[in-house]
Amino acid sequence: MLLCSFRELNHSNGKTNSQLMSTISWEEFEQVDLRVGTIIKAEEFPEANKPAYKLWIHFGKEIGIKKSSAQITSLYSTTDLIDKQVIGVINFPPKQIGPFISECLITGFYRDDEGVVLAVPDKNIPDGSKLS
Repeated sequence: MLLCSFRELNHSNGKTNSQLMSTISWEEFEQVDLRVGTIIKAEEFPEANKPAYKLWIHFGKEIGIKKSSAQITSLYSTTDLIDKQVIGVINFPPKQIGPFISECLITGFYRDDEGVVLAVPDKNIPDGSKLS
C-alpha cells in the first residue's frame, strides 16, 4: 500500500498539489499514526498487478511486525531493503492485495520517471518512534 491514489491525483487534469489537496486541521493530522520501522524481510510479489514487493516491517515491541505491499521495484532490490528504516502509516485498516494482506502504508515520493523514493529518517532511531 504505497501512495498509489495520491500519484493518480497528482497527475490528473494538470492541477497542482495545492489545488487538489484540501486543508486539514491539526486534529485530523494527529489521527495519522506515522511510525518508524525497520524492514526485516522483503520478497518479490509476482501475483501483484504492478511490480511490487511484500515487506515485513518491525515497528518496535509495542506494535510488532506489520506487512506491506510496496511498488518500489524500480529503485530498490529486496537486498537493498533489509535493515532499512522507513516511515509508515500504521493505523490504516488491513487491505487485501491479491493473496497478501497489507497492514500498513510505507511512505515515499514519486519521481518524474514514476519511481518511488522511500521516506526514511536521516539517522537511526528506535523502531516504533512516532513522527511528531
